Amino acid sequence: MQVTVSQENNATILTLSGRLDSSSAPQFEEQLTGYLASPTSHLIFDFNDLDYISSAGLRLILNTAKAYRQGPFVFMTCSMQDHVLEVFEIAGFDTIITIHNTMAETLSALDRT
Repeated sequence: MQVTVSQENNATILTLSGRLDSSSAPQFEEQLTGYLASPTSHLIFDFNDLDYISSAGLRLILNTAKAYRQGPFVFMTCSMQDHVLEVFEIAGFDTIITIHNTMAETLSALDRT
């Protein structure tokens, strides 16, 4: 899995591509440590190029959402492929994590927070 980091509108955007599974989750979790320990901006996961997510990946997403629930910043996701969105819906994550269709919608929502 590849992760690209960018900044926009007081948000850190992590663009994920490939597979977030049991073999890539530990490395991604290590990358997330700084963001979760002391958030300094909003956090957006762009899933446009994410092809697959396993339960190990879902655990990381849930931990991220929990970490951001306590502070002044928000966590959002966007641009999920249909089969990835279906996994989120089946797991019930769509009720606890903000999911937008596009990056533009996500950035617009941040402007309103």
